[in-house]
Amino acid sequence: MKRLLICLTTALLGLGLSQGKRLPLSGQTFEIGGRTAFLIMPGEALPAGEQRPWVWYAPTLPGLPGNEEKWMLSRFIENGIAIAGIDVGESFGNPEGRRLYTVLYQTLTENHGLSRRPCLLGRSRGGLMLYNWATENPAKVSCIAGIYPVCNLASWPGLARSCKAYGLTRQALAASLKDHNPIERLAPLAKAKVPIFHIHGDIDTVVPLEANSGILSKRYAKLGGSMTLKVIRNQGHNMWSGWFRDEDLVAFILENTTKPKP
Repeated sequence: MKRLLICLTTALLGLGLSQGKRLPLSGQTFEIGGRTAFLIMPGEALPAGEQRPWVWYAPTLPGLPGNEEKWMLSRFIENGIAIAGIDVGESFGNPEGRRLYTVLYQTLTENHGLSRRPCLLGRSRGGLMLYNWATENPAKVSCIAGIYPVCNLASWPGLARSCKAYGLTRQALAASLKDHNPIERLAPLAKAKVPIFHIHGDIDTVVPLEANSGILSKRYAKLGGSMTLKVIRNQGHNMWSGWFRDEDLVAFILENTTKPKP
């Protein structure tokens, strides 16, 4: 019976199932600060002393990353790039979520040999989470990519809803957006010359294009930053397969994650 249990556990880990979380590719899950984190590693080993490039995915909520992203994630693995993330709950990019992100970053770079400059890939609400960490750690970011990412707290989920996650009143959060809203915090990223690529639909009514990727693109350009915004016609905030099989987005990530950094 003991041998059977060991074999079953091994099989489940091979499917990416650990601590109740299923991953679209074989990987491991573990706890950091009482939160579930995951790490999917390429099979081949790197030369001694070489850091592993990686994509930091958000949001790592239950069920995410999902099977719909398997093609995209497989492309990263095939190119020697790891994928990782941590479930910080519905943080909306709040300081506690950022703190947990820092702990994840330290754990992966110090204990797992991952690069000190990952690519940040935010899907939907993952944009809030990753941008707010990135603006406080611009030297630790190689690039930022987004799939219809939230970039504006006032747009989604709105201040009345998000203020609870920040431990503030709606009025207090409104008065401190310069400290918590991605579109107000882009200067450090532009100064660090972090390249950005977003793919966003022109009929997105959940995370509207102009109030999120659109305004971020305009403000980043004024700051001298480099950003590509790919607008998809007649698509909204949905599960269209094209979001997760976009060759331009994948090419951007591969180029900026694997090339040598100055």
